[in-house]
Amino acid sequence: MADTSNGKPCASPLELFNSIATQGELVRSLKARKAPEDEIDSAVKMLLSLKMSYKTAMGEDYKAHCPPSNPASESNCGSDATEAEEDFVDPWTVQTSSAKGIDYDKLIVRFGSSKIDKELINRIERATGQRPHRFLRRGIFFSHRDMNQVLDAYENKQPFYLYTGRGPSSEAMHVGHLIPFIFTKWLQDVFNVPLVIQMTDDEKYLWKDLTLDQAYGYAVENAKDIIACGFDINKTFIFSDLDYMGASPGFYKNVVKIQKHVTFNQVKGIFGFTDSDCIGKISFPAIQAAPSFSSSFPQIFGDRTDIQCLIPCAIDQDPYFRMTRDVAPRISYPKPALLHSTFFPALQGAQTKMSASDPNSSIFLIDTAKQIKTKVNKHAFSGGRDTVEEHRQFGGNCDVDVSFMYLTFFLEDDDKLEQIRKDYTSGAMLTGELKKTLIEVLQPLIAEHQARRKEVTDEIVKEFMTPRKLSFDF
Repeated sequence: MADTSNGKPCASPLELFNSIATQGELVRSLKARKAPEDEIDSAVKMLLSLKMSYKTAMGEDYKAHCPPSNPASESNCGSDATEAEEDFVDPWTVQTSSAKGIDYDKLIVRFGSSKIDKELINRIERATGQRPHRFLRRGIFFSHRDMNQVLDAYENKQPFYLYTGRGPSSEAMHVGHLIPFIFTKWLQDVFNVPLVIQMTDDEKYLWKDLTLDQAYGYAVENAKDIIACGFDINKTFIFSDLDYMGASPGFYKNVVKIQKHVTFNQVKGIFGFTDSDCIGKISFPAIQAAPSFSSSFPQIFGDRTDIQCLIPCAIDQDPYFRMTRDVAPRISYPKPALLHSTFFPALQGAQTKMSASDPNSSIFLIDTAKQIKTKVNKHAFSGGRDTVEEHRQFGGNCDVDVSFMYLTFFLEDDDKLEQIRKDYTSGAMLTGELKKTLIEVLQPLIAEHQARRKEVTDEIVKEFMTPRKLSFDF
């Protein structure tokens, strides 16, 4: 990563271009977090200085997504680039001005990942002998890093394991939080591999106004919802960072190795940390990185350090694992592979992620059937027309309609979903009818989850969270 902290011009136009992109992300992050004005001003001045240096070197203004080594046509570097700059994604903030949500194709370009295409989906189907999950079929998991490498290993009878996580910021989880776990359970079932789930209660203590006891308590309560997704207790280890770090020398040794190989300038560039952030935040990324390496779990993998990890997660978590993949070869570990999901939209529209602190922004796993109906009818953003007459004539817009978006996540029947899309787009189906369809899908889904969660006792949670050997030999 190019170091822009000292204000010196980079050696080449491409390095300068990358420095501008990094500095731009820092500025947006500072503004999103309402950082002190002097910090924002300083970062903006640095950004303007870099852009001036770029113009001097290239004879033209900097344009996002048009690197000097890969000049694109004017049509790609004009209004689209400006629009893309309005999308901001990091592990804490997701912002877009588009009612359709984040432009994920542009995010793939910006993050340097690979699109999950039909060929890869077909390969997963051949390898597992199972129909691809609806999240794959519908592009909800849309991007990857090194998934073909994982499939190469699997086809050659080489082991891998799954790693995902949850930041327990509140006691109640919403349906959007289930997305990575629903998909991870499917991956565990079809590949028959071990799974580790990290509960980052330490992160939430550092970022939120919580006590340590509150953060740990949320981790345990959230673990009950995760277990209710149906994970196999013989193949799954769930751990709290606050609990496991002190009990596992192997885990802590990997944290320290990672910390030694990432500079302060790098974490500032990747995560937008500032001089006013506590040192706990600055060191935390190494803790989220450590489960990517099998030697962090000697009770599961013995002394094996060569078992690759596959991480299903939302795309906003990718910065952590770009850092991890950069460090891995320098500490003689395999790079983790990733599968990235889109964001689950708020009821009010796809412009932002949902907030656990706003009860009307989502459907929560504790909601009653009546609350679900009220929330969908009252708050779900509609792509319908202003009047029934106009809607019948011109049809609705599925690209911005939240009820339809939710159905793409939770309605299993592809043919039925496509029929709904056609009917709504043509005007044959009204917004009220679409919302009714969604309510009829969500109410039993949430009720069944609540019934399974009631069966998860404190003893079951303790068993899942106890370091132990799983049903695999390595």
